[in-house]
Amino acid sequence: MRHAPVTPNGDLIRWIEIPGSGPCTRLYLHGLGASSPVYWAAAAAHPLLAGHRSLLLDLLGFGISDRPTDFGYTLEEHADAVALALESAGVEGAEVVAHSLGGAVAILLAARHPRLVSRLVLVDSVLDPAPPVLTPGSSGIASYTEEEFLAHGWARTEERVGPTWWATMRLAGRVALHRTTVHRGRGTVPGLREQLSGLSVPRTFLHPEADGAPAGAAELAAAGVVIRAVPDCGHNIMFDNPEAFARATAEALGGR
Repeated sequence: MRHAPVTPNGDLIRWIEIPGSGPCTRLYLHGLGASSPVYWAAAAAHPLLAGHRSLLLDLLGFGISDRPTDFGYTLEEHADAVALALESAGVEGAEVVAHSLGGAVAILLAARHPRLVSRLVLVDSVLDPAPPVLTPGSSGIASYTEEEFLAHGWARTEERVGPTWWATMRLAGRVALHRTTVHRGRGTVPGLREQLSGLSVPRTFLHPEADGAPAGAAELAAAGVVIRAVPDCGHNIMFDNPEAFARATAEALGGR
């Protein structure tokens, strides 16, 4: 396990590093309430993706990283913290593979720190703001104020998200989880779609075939984003169909 300080107080981002060679280091970023070593270890070790130096990094406030309560946890702050970790690790031009919320962070990382990113693979990534409501399949976290979430919303969230998601969500700092969810719902200015469209690096968006193409797919494709459907999977594509995920990701990374 490696680490890097990313705040003025010295709070640490931590990651599991898989040694390897190849022209580019790969950075794997997890979704909300998740942890990269859990969500990405099998994918990074797949024969189609193995052999590269790979950083399975946990965002500040999640997984094995520190959980400061005086950090804002905006999406931009997450991206800047990841940038500091990459610089500490001596990484430039990373190939970034990012799931869900991690995709939003990856887009901002590429937009704000372009020398650190050479390619993006977004796995059913967040692209749009989300209303803070209790909807089927949602965590419902942003429907609480921070005070409500810390007082009782945390316990109710466990009931909503189910055992698989909760297995890693319970590792998150409660303040980190709430603030990150709220900022994910508010989106960014400019919006994530606009920033993704404006990037010059190769970009691929993987989505579950059963869900159909993401909203605005034609506009993204016109901006050079490759949209690719993955069969027989849900939101957690790398878990649900690891073989198809590995094939699609390897092709998106140029077979490198």
